[in-house]
Amino acid sequence: MTKCALEVKDLRISFRQEGVSKEAVKGVSFHVDEGETVALVGESGSGKSITALSTVSLLSDNAEVSGSAKYLGSEMIGASEKELRRVRGNDISFIFQEPMTSLNPLHTIEKQLTEGILLHQGKTGDAARDAVIELLTKVGIHDPESRLNAYPHQLSGGQRQRVMIAMALANGPELLIADEPTTALDVTIQAQILELLADLKKSEGMSLLFITHDLGIVRKIADRVCVMKDGEIVETGPTLEIFDNPQHPYTQMLLNAEPSGAPEPVAPDAKTLVRTDDLRIWFPIHRGLLKRTVGHVKAVNAASISVRAGETLGIVGESGSGKTTLALAIMRLIQSEGGIEFDGRAIDALKSRDITPLRKDMQIVFQDPFGSLSPRMTAGEIIAEGLAIHDVGKGRDPRELVQDIMRETGLDPATIDRYPHEFSGGQRQRIAIARAMILRPKLVVLDEPTSALDRTVQQQIIALLRELQNRYQLGYLFISHDLKVVRALSHNVVVMKQGDVVEAGTREQIFDNPQTEYTRTLIKAALDLNVAR
Repeated sequence: MTKCALEVKDLRISFRQEGVSKEAVKGVSFHVDEGETVALVGESGSGKSITALSTVSLLSDNAEVSGSAKYLGSEMIGASEKELRRVRGNDISFIFQEPMTSLNPLHTIEKQLTEGILLHQGKTGDAARDAVIELLTKVGIHDPESRLNAYPHQLSGGQRQRVMIAMALANGPELLIADEPTTALDVTIQAQILELLADLKKSEGMSLLFITHDLGIVRKIADRVCVMKDGEIVETGPTLEIFDNPQHPYTQMLLNAEPSGAPEPVAPDAKTLVRTDDLRIWFPIHRGLLKRTVGHVKAVNAASISVRAGETLGIVGESGSGKTTLALAIMRLIQSEGGIEFDGRAIDALKSRDITPLRKDMQIVFQDPFGSLSPRMTAGEIIAEGLAIHDVGKGRDPRELVQDIMRETGLDPATIDRYPHEFSGGQRQRIAIARAMILRPKLVVLDEPTSALDRTVQQQIIALLRELQNRYQLGYLFISHDLKVVRALSHNVVVMKQGDVVEAGTREQIFDNPQTEYTRTLIKAALDLNVAR
């Protein structure tokens, strides 16, 4: 008879704030058998993550939890701190959605991975180092030995997520709770990670609770599905049954949600907003006591691109290919060599003080919204911060301007005084978008702006970005590993691999008639992951 690894019954979670208690999870019940994968799916804010966190008491102090969550028959709700410490990270491991909030910025990757291995396995020295290298290799980190001394900020978003997965797998957990583990990864690495998780599940008899908004992944990996809406499970059943014959209207809506359509054509006489000429970004490698330069990390090689007003240039490629580095160089946020022209003006040689007046016209939305939002500022303060700095909106109440842009980006203006931790991942991403858009810039760099959003919200954000682009003739540099979103939003596409632009063309040319094997591989991986949709 199959044992039950995790059994949740009538779980209720409320959060008390200013004397008022708000129920976030309402009588949820489900189970995960040994060796089984159960997917918990639903839109941002539906209660998926806090349900999982409650199983080992990882919720904030203002949470009120009732009901039952048993791991191999042992009750976790109300368990002693000693028992919870034994279970956390050893028997039950988590892969969290946002790696920059989980990785220590002051410690190297090796130190952070070694910590869990030492604590639960007792390995030290070369044995621990070998174990770390093996883990990094498993999760697809290229040349892991060279990454051991790297700090989190020196890795791409996808590489940081892979380090998080390695940490979770380090001690061979019985139950792995994966909260959006492939959100930041490109499609080829997504496929590798899903295959790795499936292999581990089979070889180790590991159970998996998989939390995601990506239904294509669900069909590929899950045995059973639980669909959550507004803190309740509205439908549950075997994966194929849910996908082939969904009963609840909400499940049907999720399955039908799909990025679609195309952007409006660019005006023939549209002016060029940004142009680069053989842009190169090489980072020196320093070794020895005197820190001599012994080589270079060639992040970007001779990239020449252009973006016109009202045009979106999609930049795609695997993690570490140089996509974000290229965009940061264009924004003059990192050093580079080669020509950069913005709004008809050469800016590659400008000093910092001369760049400052242009910052209002060049805005960026970062990949990790939680890492880019100050936890000490309210949503309203975050969004309004640029208004005073750039002297925008004179004569109008800043709070009124903030509420207007919150409405435009799908945020409730009533939440203006809440802090980032009080929003879901998708809502935090909308705050980041609102912060950029309130300044009405000419060029916006969108670095994975929809990666943390469920499909229905992605559709809303894509529609919003199109509307703003048409209204204000904005130019977008759109960086993403989600090729369906890229196709829906981009006019032209650049494909990057290991710092090189390997292919460039219109979206039709790239997606319908790719010329390089690398581009064909990316598109095939995306189709394989989305076959369920």
